[in-house]
Amino acid sequence: MSEQPTEEQPGGTAGGREYRIGELAQAAGLPVRTLRYYQERRLLPPPRREGRVGLYSEDHLARLRMIANLLERGHTLEGIRELLSAWEQGRDIGAVLGVEKAVTTPWSREVPVTMTLDELAALFPGDQIRPEVLEKAAALGHITVDGDRVTHWSRRQLEATVTLVQAGVPLEEVLAAGRELQRSMDDLAAMFVRLIAEHVIGNIEEQDLGELTDTLARLRPGAQVTVEAGFARAMDRQVRAAIDQVLGRLAAP
Repeated sequence: MSEQPTEEQPGGTAGGREYRIGELAQAAGLPVRTLRYYQERRLLPPPRREGRVGLYSEDHLARLRMIANLLERGHTLEGIRELLSAWEQGRDIGAVLGVEKAVTTPWSREVPVTMTLDELAALFPGDQIRPEVLEKAAALGHITVDGDRVTHWSRRQLEATVTLVQAGVPLEEVLAAGRELQRSMDDLAAMFVRLIAEHVIGNIEEQDLGELTDTLARLRPGAQVTVEAGFARAMDRQVRAAIDQVLGRLAAP
């Protein structure tokens, strides 16, 4: 994060300028109502009081910048409140965020590809890019359509789909198979998440956060290799069985 809080806990006075709520809102680039909402949600500590005037410190401003940074990273306000609570209890927020990054960094490294609908249709033989087919692909999350342009989430998957269709598999059959594959992948991912949650994340109080971050980083490639190797082995078995059936038919009198 570009902005870090001071060593002193939020709400204290670490010296420096103090702000009225309007001045703090202007310095943070936020409406006053947002600051009041943060206070209601216990994201922002109460100000120091001088009579009826509330005075906010540089710590409050640093905290607001931290909240903005976390919101940009996709955190919910409730998640931010929990992170800040962990920091206030003496945990290193950098270590806490390291765990969060290890857990939430996207596993997919696929590169999306965008083209016109005509360019997409030209990749497939015959009249396979029809409105109802596009709707199915969009519902599965494979594509998004914006006017005359379509974006596929994965260049590699699009190339694999084109190869299957050009080999003779109808596009609608490929999409149907993709739907079943996604269900299986969801079940498999849920199993891995359960294992990690029960046996790794569940022991977070017993581990150093830095060690936990390293553990999660090591688990990522291991899970991917397990799935890839298992699928390759299953394909070896299934392809061999299918070839044996074909050869058996050909050898039959």
